Amino acid sequence: MDRKTPPIERAAENGAALYANGLQNGFLPLPSSQSNGTSNCCSRYRDNDGAPLPHDCSGSNLHPSEMQNHTSPSRKCRGRRRIDSGKKNRPPFPWFGMDIGGTLVKLVYFEPKDITAEEEQEEVENLKSIRKYLTSNIAYGKTGIRDVHLELKNLTICGRKGNLHFIRFPTQAMPRFIQMGRDKNFSSLHTTLCATGGGAYKFEEEFRMMANLRLHKVDELDALIQGLLYVDSVGYNGLPECYCFENAADPERCVKKPYCLDNPYPMLLVNIGSGVSILAVYSKDNFKRVTGTSLGGGTFLGLCCLLTGCETFEEALEMAAKGDSTNVDKLVKDIYGGDYERFNLRGSAVASSFGHMMSKEKRDSISKEDLARATLVTITNNIGSIARMCALNEKIDRVVFVGNFLRINMVSMKLLAYAMDFWSKGQLKALFLEHEGYFGAVGALLELLKITDDQ
Repeated sequence: MDRKTPPIERAAENGAALYANGLQNGFLPLPSSQSNGTSNCCSRYRDNDGAPLPHDCSGSNLHPSEMQNHTSPSRKCRGRRRIDSGKKNRPPFPWFGMDIGGTLVKLVYFEPKDITAEEEQEEVENLKSIRKYLTSNIAYGKTGIRDVHLELKNLTICGRKGNLHFIRFPTQAMPRFIQMGRDKNFSSLHTTLCATGGGAYKFEEEFRMMANLRLHKVDELDALIQGLLYVDSVGYNGLPECYCFENAADPERCVKKPYCLDNPYPMLLVNIGSGVSILAVYSKDNFKRVTGTSLGGGTFLGLCCLLTGCETFEEALEMAAKGDSTNVDKLVKDIYGGDYERFNLRGSAVASSFGHMMSKEKRDSISKEDLARATLVTITNNIGSIARMCALNEKIDRVVFVGNFLRINMVSMKLLAYAMDFWSKGQLKALFLEHEGYFGAVGALLELLKITDDQ
């Protein structure tokens, strides 16, 4: 065992470089010995030539006959989660869903691609203006971003074909967003704006007073689960939405691998935003909030701003990728001189987060990058520890991590994957999703279509 670098840290080294090299959108090729044995249970996991992609169905609990039969009960159940393309009562365009969180606002917009010549002629000018503004830009002002790589193409929703766009901006910019809605005369379109998250309550009056818009509020946990199930059911433009990491403790052998979530229940859903909520999900309508923690993504960014002077999440992660948390944290070997063998605690495990900072000599020798890395490791380890205990208590072996804390955060994802596997002796599997923090907004959009259909 190399005692200079803790295994849990080696699992996260060079996270930013791995992301930059395309790991976030593609899948590193598996050795031929692994890929030859790939199950063929999920027909949607194929490349453009029709060849099956390597993926993991080891935790899907499917019977072998179901894995060969794509009309299995689990697949039929998931098919019912898709929006019925035959619905007649469609809401007027534009179709939006919003998730107004404590740190970020997430917005999804459905862009119809099947507009007829007659519809285009009848379309009001400000509706055209909104569609053009949202789809022709990838940045809005100084802080709004459209995540182009997440765009879902050629969806059929309520009988209309189009693309689903994913946009985010800081919650502190919400007044400017509301003002833009007023300037573009959004209220004249007679549309309902479905919103979830705490901000749907906090900003409800501002929407009404400033932009003459009424919000239809959706419970954030309902929206989260419905949005997640829908996006996973339609897939990621031919690729799977869900994935896991193999060999997370070894950067050279670590592989991002598709994971079949066709039979998702039960699952422990860990939503990491400004804070953290942990849900036990037994079906799409049967779930409970088990617990949570106030130490989440907002804590990481807030502490990094105080300790390093950074100003953005991206800047904090960039610094963390270059730092060494062992210069800040006190490890088991710093106390025992090696492993604590009786309880299988490796010398490289963290015994006390920021424990070295009691020493003035240590404080004088660390870098801002070390502090950022230690902050990230501390927050991530705490979330992983709580999630593991919840999974054991609920007797659930799949833990799905979502939320914008994981955006471009390869370091934390590998830490979580390693921790779940190591501390459970391989009994728990950490799963991740490509659209990380957008599921609440998608759930709000689905609610828009549902309430219109119910009218």
